[in-house]
Amino acid sequence: MPDTATRYLYLARHGEATRGGQDGTDDPNDPNSPNSPAGGGLTAVGRRQAALLGRRLADRPLTAVHHGPLPRAAQTARLIGEQLDGVPVSACEEAGDYVPYVPAADELPVDSAEFLSRFLAGASEEERSRGPELARRAVDRFTGPVDGPEDRHELVVTHAFLIGWLVRHALDAPAWRWLGLNAPNAALTVLRFAPGRPSAVLLLNDQSHLPEDLCWTGFPPELRV
Repeated sequence: MPDTATRYLYLARHGEATRGGQDGTDDPNDPNSPNSPAGGGLTAVGRRQAALLGRRLADRPLTAVHHGPLPRAAQTARLIGEQLDGVPVSACEEAGDYVPYVPAADELPVDSAEFLSRFLAGASEEERSRGPELARRAVDRFTGPVDGPEDRHELVVTHAFLIGWLVRHALDAPAWRWLGLNAPNAALTVLRFAPGRPSAVLLLNDQSHLPEDLCWTGFPPELRV
């Protein structure tokens, strides 16, 4: 049996982004909405968030930074990469912004099925067919122990949907449970996949690298603590 080692997967949502040429979050109503516009690049706040996250990660033994293809993720990854020492930064489809899974109504809890179904109603047919395939590829690419004797630390700069999906996967929760797992801009989540041990969530939505005025952007106001 080949040697395997532990994977530490760092997940970060992009910094605060412009919307239609105006400063703001991806969606003023819900950052996880399937109707969220693609938006543009980062706001001044988003650029500060990304730089501070890069400083937070500068002493970590990262070997790669992956990011989704949209400008807000690419710019966040570039600004983080500027704080790292020679760590390669590259785009990949699997780290993009997509709906990873659309559950059937009977999979959902009775008390929230109507709300969650309404939330997903805006997902297009393309999203419903393409998203699950990308989600499967993301799990294959970014999770589980790694081959070889050395532990691996890698960062994925992505969007709220994929962070929720990968946290759900690490906890072996039902497929629908990515719903309701929100992520603020530039918050840090860390998952561990160790050989012979259950996968673990080491950090979730940690924002200790951000001053108070940069915390919780892109997060539903009623869920902020």
